[in-house]
Amino acid sequence: MGSNPNPGNVGTVSPSQADMQLDSRKFAENALIQSKQEGLLLAVRARWAALAITAILLPFVNPNWDVLYYHFLLSLFALIGWVQLRLGSVGLSRKELFLMFCDLTLMTIICVLPNPFNPEVWPAAAVYKFNGFVYYFIFLAAATLAYSWRTVIAMSTWTAGLWTIGAIWVYLQPVVDIELTEAIRNATLDDPRLFALLDPNNVNFGARIQEISVFVIVAATLALAARRANNLLISHASVERERTNLARYFSPNVAAELAKNDEPLKQVRTQNVGVLFVDIIGFTEFADGRTPEEVITTLREFHGQMESQVFKHSGTLDKYLGDGLMATFGTPFAGDADALNAVRCVADMITTVDEWNARRLASGEPVIQASFGLHYGPVVLGDIGANRLEFAVIGSTVNVASRLEAMTRKMDCVLVASDQLVEQAKREEGVSEIDFASFSARGEQHIRGIEHPIPVWTRARS
Repeated sequence: MGSNPNPGNVGTVSPSQADMQLDSRKFAENALIQSKQEGLLLAVRARWAALAITAILLPFVNPNWDVLYYHFLLSLFALIGWVQLRLGSVGLSRKELFLMFCDLTLMTIICVLPNPFNPEVWPAAAVYKFNGFVYYFIFLAAATLAYSWRTVIAMSTWTAGLWTIGAIWVYLQPVVDIELTEAIRNATLDDPRLFALLDPNNVNFGARIQEISVFVIVAATLALAARRANNLLISHASVERERTNLARYFSPNVAAELAKNDEPLKQVRTQNVGVLFVDIIGFTEFADGRTPEEVITTLREFHGQMESQVFKHSGTLDKYLGDGLMATFGTPFAGDADALNAVRCVADMITTVDEWNARRLASGEPVIQASFGLHYGPVVLGDIGANRLEFAVIGSTVNVASRLEAMTRKMDCVLVASDQLVEQAKREEGVSEIDFASFSARGEQHIRGIEHPIPVWTRARS
């Protein structure tokens, strides 16, 4: 990140940090979108299941034809759930909030207003005390599956408000069946608590306040749990982002190993690895006269195919080098067949390029010629940098591999591999004669920058 020219400006965020924060935020937003959709689908399914169970139980609770009124209202709840599923989105959604308010309002109407198809006239307070409040907990439970903790709090607030409005509305209704009320008063022998419990015209505000209080407490607890779940999701999204970044450079098995360890690359060490350089021959001439879009598209196709072969053979993508790339085998951890993996990776790369060129010729595009250089030997590896770290592989082995790739032009071949790599691969487990059937020994060759000549092997172009 470098030194800060303004020591007093402690809160300044460097461009690299800002980019990392932006990437993390985007990754977390994508994770929240996916989680919201999954949670909303789960919530709606839970709603439909609860409504179905309720519809089955209602005839046992009320074995009369007027129960069909409640079945109709249940179908409205199911319809609201379907609309919520269609309109669900991350963040503030007024349409979703409106549908949620419709849910609670409809539930309040069911609990407060008498069934219009019921031939018996019940006092409003008696209908209000039929324990319909417990059904609000179904909506509360479903809300925690798909909505934010703030929405859960809003639901509890709306429920408390609607239930209170319902209680006031019932209280203002005229008294029905005064004779029954007086009969209950006489039967309870002037016991005020028992009379308040049995009186069909008594709203019993104490019990209503208790219901609201319990509901709000439960909602607050669930909101806290939902908030913790969101924080865990964001934390998990950051971890997944780090794993995704690892997967851009390492094979999946190596990325999984790195994800399980704490800073495994910090220790600088020396170990033997296979180094591969790949380059497109004459790419400058190819790019001349073509649009930037065509050039970039070709590079992306080439890099994508080469990258997949590196990961397929447990290699590490070290870096892209313009129209080429560098890969290593045996980093960050040495394996049992690093040199052999490098040989087989090059073989598959050559086959891949040949197949790609066949498709290019069929579509009238020019062929792309690639060259490869392989070497095996000791390298120094570890993290470099202070804050913006990069996993580096350096040493003469890397330089030799690069020089071998450049020698393919002079030796008119597709691959130049050092004898050191070939001999190492032949000693590794699982090797077969097929792996080196196309290799030809070319004797010792002088390598620019290397004091002594080294024996090499080549593979002719197909």
